[in-house]
This record gives sequence, C-alpha cells and structure tokens, in this order.
Amino acid sequence: MKKWITLFTVLLLGAAHLPAAAADWLTDFESARQQAAARNVPILADFSGSDWCGWCIRLEKEVFSQPEFKAYAEKNLVLFRADFPSRKPQSDAVKQQNRELAERYGIRGYPTILLLDSAGNVLKRTGYQPGGADAYVEHLKSLLK
Repeated sequence: MKKWITLFTVLLLGAAHLPAAAADWLTDFESARQQAAARNVPILADFSGSDWCGWCIRLEKEVFSQPEFKAYAEKNLVLFRADFPSRKPQSDAVKQQNRELAERYGIRGYPTILLLDSAGNVLKRTGYQPGGADAYVEHLKSLLK
C-alpha cells in the first residue's frame, strides 16, 4: 500500500509541472485554418519569441494563461502560435512553416498578434495591450466588430 501512495504522489507532483495551456495552442497552421473554417471563427495567430521576448512572456502571463482569456478563446477563436524560441526545441518543419508565415505576414517584431479568417487573410493586427485578460478580451472584441 505504501508503494501505491508513493507512486500516486510522484505522478501527481509530476503532472503539476506540465504546462496547462500548451494543448490550447496549435502549431500547425493548416490545422488552425481547418478548425477555424469548421467552427466559423477567426484564428488568433501569436507570433512570439516565447522564451526570450519580454513582452511575449508578459502577454502569456497576463493574458493568454488567464481563465478569462481561455474562456473567451474557447468559444470564439482558434489559437495558433508561430514561435521563434532561442532555447526550446522545434522540428525543422515547424521552423520552416513559422519562417514562411512571418515572411508572408510581414512580421517585424514580437509579439505580433494577427486575427485571420479561415483562408488566412488578415482581419486585424495588434500586439501586447496593458490591462490584463479582461481588457485584452474587450480589445479583441472591438477589433472583430
């Protein structure tokens, strides 16, 4: 019995360190387009330097990881992240896709947030906004009117 309790504790503690939001963000642009078309919602494309860009890290912490944003996004957006990390590993295919998307959309700085239709056309362009998750959701709503 003691072994089971120890095993359960180890598994529980290990699960606590898994990133909760990772599954919410797609990294395959074609999958994002297909989901957006099927759900008839826009894509929020986050062009980010997730492990080195201070404003990107701040946007993740203040907005994207918050329950208010997650609740809005779940119903109203498909989340796609084109990440340009300095230390996180990525497949060559993802790196190439992200470079091509950055070139296609003229990305010059991070974070750049694009609201796209399911065909990949830009509806609006934005970035970090102060005020937290509620303010950011209102900002997105105003952009999508």
